[in-house]
Amino acid sequence: MNRHYGRRALGRVLGGLVALAAVTPTVAAPNGRPAAWTQAVEPFRIVGNVYYVGSRGLASYLIVSPAGDILLDGTLAENAPLIERNIARLGFRLGDVKVLVNSHAHSDHAGGLARLKQDTGAVMLASQGDRWSLEHGRHLGDNVFGAGSFPPVKVDRVVKDGEAIRLGGTVLTAYLTPGHTPGCTTWSLPVSEAGRRLQVVIPCSMTVAGNVLVGNRAYPNVATDYRSSFARWKAMKADVVLTNHPEVADVLGRRRRQLAGQPNAFVSRGELQRIAVAAQADFDREMAKQVGAKLRTGGSQTAKGGRGG
Repeated sequence: MNRHYGRRALGRVLGGLVALAAVTPTVAAPNGRPAAWTQAVEPFRIVGNVYYVGSRGLASYLIVSPAGDILLDGTLAENAPLIERNIARLGFRLGDVKVLVNSHAHSDHAGGLARLKQDTGAVMLASQGDRWSLEHGRHLGDNVFGAGSFPPVKVDRVVKDGEAIRLGGTVLTAYLTPGHTPGCTTWSLPVSEAGRRLQVVIPCSMTVAGNVLVGNRAYPNVATDYRSSFARWKAMKADVVLTNHPEVADVLGRRRRQLAGQPNAFVSRGELQRIAVAAQADFDREMAKQVGAKLRTGGSQTAKGGRGG
């Protein structure tokens, strides 16, 4: 019996019987961040060997295999204990997490990685473009929201574009999709669900999120990188799309539909392209706005660092 279906199955079944509450409207906490970013949510299996172990507003995905598990994204620093509890609630052992990977080096997705690396003993894999930020705990690039910081985490090995991470039959492939950050990485893996093979894609964030697109001194190729990544996302095959901000692909809404008896709730071919098209339209509007502002003022508003997204 596969480990991800057989180990401590009772805990996972009980977890699956707990219906998710309606997604809380976006409300700012006293620190200005959405309250949902730190709110607990029942962990659950999505498809195949992929599980949701994040908070209500920030996703973290556990990919299990007989040889050990892969954890994708650590969300906020204060969410590390929440992620660890969610892993345990599903019946998995924290010590079985062998590999940590990251979508991008912003505090809301990388902040918990240092604690998770310490507690699991896992190796940290990341792109070269985000390595500096991860190891220094600072966002890289000029951003109108100013500097952002998080606990630094040592990168044990750099992953290259198209590189496959193999663990116990699981094959997780890295695709570099820079723009949101210089090393923004989209991850993809095939899974088996009810006798079908499905391609799961976990795209990196596509939003501008305050990035300076014109005259970005710390990241001069930011606009070119965004455009290349939009083209890449639109060309990718994806049966299941899981975003690091779950509302972008309605991850928790799909879970409610799954619990209501829709076995294919997470299958949505064309979803990745829809998200990419919408994000590119937002990018184009922001680019036009920044170009216009630069022409009017003869300068640009920049600040080292940036707000996560």
